[in-house]
Amino acid sequence: MTDGPALAQAPPPASAVGPRGPSAAAWSAAVEAVRTHAPAGRVLLACHVNPDGDALGSMLALAAGLRRLGATGVQASFPGPLEVPGSLAWLPGLDAVVPEDEAWPDPDLLVTLDAASPSRLGALAGRFATARASVVLDHHASNPGFGTVSLVDPDAAATSVLVEELLARLGVPLDPEIAECLYVALVTDTGSFRFDLTTPAVHEMAARLLRAGVRPADVSRRVFDSRPFGAVRLFADVLSRARLEPEAAGGGGLVWTYALLADLAAHGQRPHVLDALIDPVRATAEADVACVLKEAADGSWNVSMRSKGGADVSRVAGALGGGGHRLAAGFTGHGTADEVMAAIRAQL
Repeated sequence: MTDGPALAQAPPPASAVGPRGPSAAAWSAAVEAVRTHAPAGRVLLACHVNPDGDALGSMLALAAGLRRLGATGVQASFPGPLEVPGSLAWLPGLDAVVPEDEAWPDPDLLVTLDAASPSRLGALAGRFATARASVVLDHHASNPGFGTVSLVDPDAAATSVLVEELLARLGVPLDPEIAECLYVALVTDTGSFRFDLTTPAVHEMAARLLRAGVRPADVSRRVFDSRPFGAVRLFADVLSRARLEPEAAGGGGLVWTYALLADLAAHGQRPHVLDALIDPVRATAEADVACVLKEAADGSWNVSMRSKGGADVSRVAGALGGGGHRLAAGFTGHGTADEVMAAIRAQL
């Protein structure tokens, strides 16, 4: 094992978490779990299925931080096919990611990131029963609290906020690789700093990351401003079937559309390109709530929901078996697209 800096506790970044954030005892327990198991043990980091920028960026940042501490047995994984969206495929540290069936079956330490419930971890959730210790880092209000140590802050703009604080408490300084992963996580989950949880502390964190070497223009170009032409044509087809229901959502308005597997095949695209489709749909001025239904291989629908503030879509998603935030949530729907939308209207 390569010698690394001591696992000393350092002061966290100022105002890193909100008033509902983890207790001092929880932070101490998380630091102690890393101190005990990471240096010479097997550490498994896991994030949710179909990882977005916050899930993947947070996981890779923590993996890099643990390596800075001398940990050599670090794996990262997520359930499902080992596919990373092209907009995130350039992130440093992806060599640490392994398929779920190759992940440590009985890790000394399990750390989950951005997963609001064990079900979001697929088969990897079974590692909670076999791991010697587990730490959960998340910022979803619907998180019920699970794992040996639960670091959940519904007021945090992204899971990366919690990762930055944990690294600081472990004495890991920001470097360009860690900062880049954290910045991608932060900028994606705040919608380029447009969403409600974008507080002064969020901009202060972004400033720390920029001082560590992040080039924001490069990140924006790779993450937001680069899309295959096939995806552009795909978006045109799916947006052409969008429907506006002004009287839905208590009169706040509902806009929705759906994407079929046939749409992906027609344009030679992978499912992850549809993750960005919710953004042009939610821009509809006449609707408070936006929904995109994406057909899955098993015939179900991956449903993404957004609200501009009038509706709490996390309550809607929670009632339908999913979860998320007040303004951004999702769930897995069953039946026809019309049946799924009928269930959403009833909850709204």
